[in-house]
Amino acid sequence: MKPDPQKALSQPPLDVASVVQADSERLNNTHRAYKEMRQRILDGLMPAGAQFLEQELAEMLGMSRTPVREALIRLQDERLVEVKPRHGARVLAVSAEELADIYEITSDLEASAVRRVATMGLQPASLQRLEAALARMEAATAAKDFPDWLSWDHDFHACLVESAANQRLLDIFNGLMAQVYRARHTTLAGRGVPPSSNNEHRSILDAVIRRDADAAHKMMYEHRMRSRTNLVGYLKGSPR
Repeated sequence: MKPDPQKALSQPPLDVASVVQADSERLNNTHRAYKEMRQRILDGLMPAGAQFLEQELAEMLGMSRTPVREALIRLQDERLVEVKPRHGARVLAVSAEELADIYEITSDLEASAVRRVATMGLQPASLQRLEAALARMEAATAAKDFPDWLSWDHDFHACLVESAANQRLLDIFNGLMAQVYRARHTTLAGRGVPPSSNNEHRSILDAVIRRDADAAHKMMYEHRMRSRTNLVGYLKGSPR
């Protein structure tokens, strides 16, 4: 049957603006779902081994299942969850062996980033942010507020890597450090803040400020490898 030109002309015109708006809202919801679920996983509110149905997650976030499903695919790419058709998603654990491998990579990445920052020089806004993070870490240590210390420690390291102005390096670093943050968050109460950690951060920042790239690189690498030894050793010694 041939199409009827008159009938085609009688159809209401496509509302392009509405389509664009709907697509934009879906993408915004997907991003929000991804960010909220990711943070819940990192903070242990969605613990390793927990299973969640799509509908359950959608209700928790106050949105439809479609953006939740799309966000779960992103989280699966980061090895934070395993998506199971018709069964939602299971939050994955991170092993001591996996953490050891991650630290081996990120220690080199971050040391290279810090060398680059020391060579280029810090922007005033970045220096202010790093100084503020150090002050909050020292205050949190005195108060034995381990979650707050970890949050500011994470911000200190993130700011240094961001200051290297290499987006690809930052993307890789953020993806890998999500696993490290999660493991540190769940073990820090038992381990406490390493006694020398705040001083090490101060020494790294001082080397960056005076633009001693070799010293900054060496100190950052050694700082991260000490963290690797402490965390991996703790996990291997903990009961499963």
